Amino acid sequence: MSRAFTKEDSGVRWEAPAEARAYRLLWDGSGENDVLRESDDLLELLKWAEARAQGQFVVQSAEGAVLARVRAA
Repeated sequence: MSRAFTKEDSGVRWEAPAEARAYRLLWDGSGENDVLRESDDLLELLKWAEARAQGQFVVQSAEGAVLARVRAA
């Protein structure tokens, strides 16, 4: 395999970045907000977060604006 198509450190084949989505769902429990899901459907993200057994989540727009905070049931 050509080195032009591998990452320098891992030897893994290069892949194009994922397509940007309109909304992101982040876990709001640690010092860092980890992106759990991305979608173009806001209701899908809200329903997914609400259905979790526990946790607090933040929904952001693609620009990073906070749109909602969701606490799981």
